[in-house]
Amino acid sequence: MIGKLNHVAIVVPDLEAAAAVYRGTLGANVTAPLPLPDHGVTTVFVELPNTKIELLHPLGDDSPVANFLERNAKGGMHHICYEVEDLSSAIDKLVEEGATVLGDGKPSIGAHGLPVVFLHPKDFCGTLIELEEVA
Repeated sequence: MIGKLNHVAIVVPDLEAAAAVYRGTLGANVTAPLPLPDHGVTTVFVELPNTKIELLHPLGDDSPVANFLERNAKGGMHHICYEVEDLSSAIDKLVEEGATVLGDGKPSIGAHGLPVVFLHPKDFCGTLIELEEVA
């Protein structure tokens, strides 16, 4: 069902400083900040030859990653995103297998402009999983 690793997301307390570390210290290409109000985050992507790193920062007080930063003041890994070809079929299979799709269980549009869902960490070895539909 799952395809390539699309990205690993890291919540950071200072998006500009974190982007500077990846851009300057590590020499990576880093995208411009992209506010995603529907998800409550501002994100940048660190582009690597084989995948991406997504740096996340809270956007507003209701951000789902604000609580993460309260518990992890220096930031840390938030989720792993895998690609799937058919998100609807993947959701059906996961629900049939007993997995919990977060939110209302329906896809929303993610940072790449593609449908995504998140899966509860309790079902996946303590790791929050994002599935992104790719063509």
